[in-house]
Amino acid sequence: MATRKNTNEDPLAPLTLAVGQEDLLLDRAVQQVVAAARAADADTDVRDLTPDQLQPGTLAELTSPSLFAERKVVVVRNAQDLSADTIKDVKSYLDAPVEEITLVLLHAGGAKGKGLLDAARKAGAREVACPKTTKPAERLTFVRSEFRALGRSATPEACQALVDSIGSDLRELASAVSQLVADVEGTIDEAVVGRYYTGRAEASSFTVADRAVEGRAAEALEALRWSLSTGVAPVLITSALAQGVRAIGKLSSARGGRPADLARELGMPPWKIDRVRQQMRGWTPDGVALALRAVAEADAGVKGGGDDPEYALEKAVVTVARAARLRR
Repeated sequence: MATRKNTNEDPLAPLTLAVGQEDLLLDRAVQQVVAAARAADADTDVRDLTPDQLQPGTLAELTSPSLFAERKVVVVRNAQDLSADTIKDVKSYLDAPVEEITLVLLHAGGAKGKGLLDAARKAGAREVACPKTTKPAERLTFVRSEFRALGRSATPEACQALVDSIGSDLRELASAVSQLVADVEGTIDEAVVGRYYTGRAEASSFTVADRAVEGRAAEALEALRWSLSTGVAPVLITSALAQGVRAIGKLSSARGGRPADLARELGMPPWKIDRVRQQMRGWTPDGVALALRAVAEADAGVKGGGDDPEYALEKAVVTVARAARLRR
């Protein structure tokens, strides 16, 4: 639910400034600009750069006049981390932006790099706020806005139930909203959310996922067959598998610390941090990548991309369990 603070609503403004630390909203701010640029010119050249890729002089090269006057989008991520010399280049460019080029600066919004932030605002940047959602009420507002953006209605109770079930990860909340909109007709109510994300269905689908990420293939397959026999939707199982594997990947790449600190950093409750720590012992980065591919293939299979959803799920469960044991 990124909100613009500048009156300039045109995503093709010479400069867009996305400010905040919510990755989903930052990515959406970039996607909006790129989509608008490619709608105007399908051949738009997009350069997406990190601070180490934007060295002194690089911006001048990227924004130099072209004989063909091609449209270009230059995205600079974590602009607060740019070197002092590169910041000078950016400020100089802001004084004389190039026609047909849209510069997108992603800035965390803190004290670091504040001079660049102030310069961009002074230059009349179109600003998009991308704040970290830290309060349940903010996540509830986000869910409501997601349903509205997709042209669907959901009861207040359904929105609250979704937040209670999914937690603080906006990507997972957005994915859950998209899944419900795709799978369910009419107004989405609390009972629908309950069938998908709470109660026995949630417990059984997450039991499958827990056994799989622990490398216990036989038990995971047994739980899978029981879940399917009791009517659990296959999409719930692929969703649970995806969440389990993503949690492993998140925690394995996070800095060490107390569960409470990691919980704030990763958007997981402390009890889940402890559980995932126990589950991740046999995992490697290659295992996480292998498992995510398998789950993605299974998700496509259960949503109509294959002839046998049950086989697709069994294959994914076995692959995830095998990936969990690569280090053992």
